[in-house]
Amino acid sequence: MNDKMTQEQRLDTLVEAFKADSVQYKDLQTPADTEGKRRILRSLMNIRMPKAFPDDVLAVQDEYLTGRAEEKGIVRLSDIPEICDGLSIWQGDITRLAVDVIVNAANSQMLGCFVPMHTCIDNCIHTFAGVQLRAECSRQMNQLRIKYGKDYEQPTAVPMLTDAYNLPAKKVIHIVGPIVQYKLTPELEKELADCYLNTLDMCLDHHLRSVAFCCISTGVFHFPNKQAAQIAVSAVDSWLSQHPGAMERVIFNVFKDEDKKYYEELIR
Repeated sequence: MNDKMTQEQRLDTLVEAFKADSVQYKDLQTPADTEGKRRILRSLMNIRMPKAFPDDVLAVQDEYLTGRAEEKGIVRLSDIPEICDGLSIWQGDITRLAVDVIVNAANSQMLGCFVPMHTCIDNCIHTFAGVQLRAECSRQMNQLRIKYGKDYEQPTAVPMLTDAYNLPAKKVIHIVGPIVQYKLTPELEKELADCYLNTLDMCLDHHLRSVAFCCISTGVFHFPNKQAAQIAVSAVDSWLSQHPGAMERVIFNVFKDEDKKYYEELIR
């Protein structure tokens, strides 16, 4: 029955299902317009703790998010020009990329962003992957807490691999970048380089040959954008020189014009 629903009907169904799932917002007034409904749905998804959801609702969510991905426009590897030596720069929404793996700038709890409608990449990836992604991250973190103790948080530069669910990519690698609280130090620079190196090592281990990196640690983690780009390109260049032929493509995904400029200066 679900495949005969329109996107608008799926959206209506999901808004009501997510409202019913929420004790706090079950009586929330649903807006009449599509954009308003989308905002409510995303917000309810963002704040939802990882827990079970009825299979029939998940099926509607999956169909809806697959449709949203098609509406936004899926970008394939063949659509992204290679600049040199398997490196590319692509500006836009990372959730549109149909590559082997996209990289998520996560926090140490590894459960995604809980701030409704936040514009961070963590929020975007979890929203358009669907609620299964938070559930998988939670399962992995629970296993790590059994091993390392109940207060375990994911260390900086240690990647975690998950499925991508309703994203066009095959997998997601979540990684915690260094946070610059006062000034940039050699230790923070090494930690950022390790984010790129360890992610590429994980790609190699799991036969993932195309990866799109976001600008790890910039934004709310306060790593200066220019230095972050320099470290990213240097680390990737170093890794590729040591593993010739291991990757088909490494994409530096940028959102801001500032970051695009820095990467274009570094990759010619």
